[in-house]
Amino acid sequence: MSVEFQDFSVQVKDKLNQETLAFLEEVGGEVEAQAKQNSRVRTGKTKGSFEHAVNEGSFEVYIGSNYENAIWEEFGTGEYALEGDGRKGGWFYTDESGERHFTLGKTPNRALFNAFTSLKEAIIKEAERRFGSI
Repeated sequence: MSVEFQDFSVQVKDKLNQETLAFLEEVGGEVEAQAKQNSRVRTGKTKGSFEHAVNEGSFEVYIGSNYENAIWEEFGTGEYALEGDGRKGGWFYTDESGERHFTLGKTPNRALFNAFTSLKEAIIKEAERRFGSI
């Protein structure tokens, strides 16, 4: 009696990689959408700047914004900075229309942090559903 070994490891790895990338794309889209929903809106620039990208080589998803105001919205500024290390005493700034304002800073909104926190359990359950039987 002879036994023939069939190696399906390439197909299995390919299917697992495809499923992982689909999962990361879904998670990235959900967290991005929630971060946009959590954003404060005056002009919509910060809200519209959130995006996600999946790195297929390292199986990572990046979610964030390259718009400078997004970091101020996330962590706050001045006397309201999240870690308490902001500028104290206030300052004047000139807005986009040329009008001058005095401020003590900006309170943190934590749009991205809150987006992830609110979706964390659903993300874990989805990962368990997709990969739990492996």
